[in-house]
Amino acid sequence: MATIRVRNTGEQISDEAKVRQFLADQNVYYDHWDTDQLPADLRGRFVLSDDEKQQVLDAFQSDIESLAKARGYVKWDVISLSDATPNLEDLLKKFEQVHTHTEDEVRAIVAGSGIFVIKSQQVGYFDVVLEAGDVISVPENNPHFFTLTDERKVVAIRLFIDPSGWVAHPYADPEFQQA
Repeated sequence: MATIRVRNTGEQISDEAKVRQFLADQNVYYDHWDTDQLPADLRGRFVLSDDEKQQVLDAFQSDIESLAKARGYVKWDVISLSDATPNLEDLLKKFEQVHTHTEDEVRAIVAGSGIFVIKSQQVGYFDVVLEAGDVISVPENNPHFFTLTDERKVVAIRLFIDPSGWVAHPYADPEFQQA
């Protein structure tokens, strides 16, 4: 279950109903998928071949198709990151820049964990710590970025409206401070 930390106040939100309400109030879509669908031989693995990534997509096909139909996604893929990922530090530096997109950014965490840092007009920046099963969609044109937790490993399904994928538009913000 996701947890939230509001950066300006230090407020922590971990109760499921309160997390869902907080995210809904910020226009952030949130859901939770059953990760027992992940094939047993892929659990705990964070270096995946293309065939194994396809197995992940096949395992969550029903959830993906349901979300795609409801929200207009036309393409999806799997990203897997860990300390074994070549150039991980460079990738994280690229990810950890506040930016926006012209479509929403969606991730379904199927293993490991990650953090979305999101800006809200109401509360400023807040961190959403995501665990396996958490599904989140940051609205289009909303400043944000994604990074790893201290666990430093994640397998996530990403869904796209534009088949060519997201284009990050840098968002220089004097209010943002790395925490």
